[in-house]
Amino acid sequence: MFRIQTFNNIAVRGLDRFPREHYEVASGLTDPDAIMLRSHNLHQTPIADSVKAVGRAGSGVNNIPVEALSARGVAVFNAPGANANAVKELVVAGMLLAARNLIPAAAYLKGLDVGDPEFVKRVEDGKKRFVGFELPGRTLGVIGLGAIGVKIANAARALGMNVVGYDPKITVESAWRLEADVERARTVDAVVANADIITFHVPLNDQTRNILDATRVRSLKPGAIVINLAREGVVDDAAVCAALDEGHIHAFVTDFPTPALVGHPRVITLPHLGASTVESEENCAVMIADQLRDYLENGNVRNAVNLPSLSLERKGDTRLAIVNRNLPDRVGQISRALGQKDVNIVHMVNESRGDLAYTLLDVEGAIDAGTAEAIAAIDGVLRARVL
Repeated sequence: MFRIQTFNNIAVRGLDRFPREHYEVASGLTDPDAIMLRSHNLHQTPIADSVKAVGRAGSGVNNIPVEALSARGVAVFNAPGANANAVKELVVAGMLLAARNLIPAAAYLKGLDVGDPEFVKRVEDGKKRFVGFELPGRTLGVIGLGAIGVKIANAARALGMNVVGYDPKITVESAWRLEADVERARTVDAVVANADIITFHVPLNDQTRNILDATRVRSLKPGAIVINLAREGVVDDAAVCAALDEGHIHAFVTDFPTPALVGHPRVITLPHLGASTVESEENCAVMIADQLRDYLENGNVRNAVNLPSLSLERKGDTRLAIVNRNLPDRVGQISRALGQKDVNIVHMVNESRGDLAYTLLDVEGAIDAGTAEAIAAIDGVLRARVL
């Protein structure tokens, strides 16, 4: 019986992926095998030694202590792409809201006195006051061409926009999905200088923090629109607001409100709506549930942020799943430990990612407790599981 501890409200469709005859799923469990969460801050939550995996039903993992869990051999999963359509639609909505001045226009009408004899004239005055611009022929800059960025780039092309994107680590899969006429920029600065609208779809780390800083804000085209639905801290909010005050840029759309931003007349603030659709929450929950099940039952790794992607068709009687520090001769020592017990390896796969390595191997017969303990005791082995 596997035990899954949940935080936040996880979509029922995802929870139903765990067969109840083999899984206990609840929020108040002790000594769980895995944790499933959305936005809960796991940095401030004690994590039991029994935990083998953590799955976030979303793409970002800033609320999870990935480094500390990696040191314990705990796999951390996310759900890249599961919320991509929801974010894509919100970016398109943000472009339209900002380009057509819809939020201030609606606020203007709300402030009118419907009993005023000059009401119709006031309405017409607003028509002139909130003139916007159309999207076809404008250039959208996309920073980050993962699952979300690719969908946004392709949607913008369908709207008749020119698109220039930047992603130094674009995957082959993303490149295949990208429309052929999307221009690839070599630098962030090249995107900033050419974009009428710029949107960010990158994780928050040391390389992306304030990727749109005061200097780059000054390089934006006059009248540009900035959209940040990625992570708080990717954009220098103060620099963007200063450019808005000076009339250098047109609008800022952000999913990360602060008191200063909420009060700004040219800022459209949203309450973290990026992935807030029924479909997105269900897709994320299903993806994470399936990944946790496959890891707990078979040791296969899909969409981990700290372990290499790795899967192996089961052929032997018993499977070993081993997480270790990426050091020389660990696989050799594991093989020798099995050989000394006359355990024959049927097949095996090993991959590394940064400081961690991961091995899956199938063997003939059973692996007794002594053998398992010998493997777990190898220097650098962080976690060894017999499946």
